[in-house]
Amino acid sequence: MSEEPVVVYERRGPVALVTMNRPRYRNAQNSAMTYALDDAYTRAVDDGDVAVVVLAGSGDHFSAGHDIGSPGRDADTSFTRRAAMWWDHTDKAGADRRYAREVEVYLGMCRRWREMPKPSIAMVQGACVAGGLMLAWSCDLIVAADDAFFADPVVRMGIPGVEYFAHPWMLGPRFAKEVLFTGDRFDARRAYEVGMVNRVVPRDELEATTFALAERIAKMPPFGLALAKRAVNQCEDLMGMRSGMDSVFGLHHVAHAHNAEVSGNPLAGMDARAMRDAAPRDRS
Repeated sequence: MSEEPVVVYERRGPVALVTMNRPRYRNAQNSAMTYALDDAYTRAVDDGDVAVVVLAGSGDHFSAGHDIGSPGRDADTSFTRRAAMWWDHTDKAGADRRYAREVEVYLGMCRRWREMPKPSIAMVQGACVAGGLMLAWSCDLIVAADDAFFADPVVRMGIPGVEYFAHPWMLGPRFAKEVLFTGDRFDARRAYEVGMVNRVVPRDELEATTFALAERIAKMPPFGLALAKRAVNQCEDLMGMRSGMDSVFGLHHVAHAHNAEVSGNPLAGMDARAMRDAAPRDRS
């Protein structure tokens, strides 16, 4: 196991750069990374000189999603809860165990980050898959490289999408159904067309474009930005996003429980390699 930090924090003037740092595993998200991201976001919010937060992934890919098989997988590790007032999962069994963990480290954390008062921008290259979508979608804006691709293939596990179920609001209902029903990848241009990303740029211009946008936003009054962000988030929630997520989170756990009952495995026996091999090779 590497001793490198799983998240790297850097200040660049009024912008905090938060970088996921597990490039060997395509920045797969374990709980250690989740809590390190939360530490970094909290640090940025508490720093009065930071106006905008940029979320990035080191290496060739933004994030391959939840860690379901690397040597750093820590699903059985206890962490201090921050996002939800719920009990520890490690001494529980069955659906109780999975629900307690996922209400904290996935749904709860993404909601917590969505609501931080400073604008955030996801800077996406390469893969942004399943749990990677959750990380990008909890940001306010997304700038994508032209080599970026997106997917939520977890229906292959019999699970109706990832825990932070923002699909109908991020993609529109019909395209959300296509993405889920097929498990196919869609490219950055298609993501732009449906309104999921704000910019698509050549890979070698990704960082410069993202930081130029962040620095432009940073010139706005910080309290005005916080209120504008809260206003849009409240309107999304009035359009059903929060209550929709709550209802689908229950369906998500019905699927885990069903898998465990019929196959003995909450992921239906799928691991990262099986999910990769089942994916179509094209990126359109």
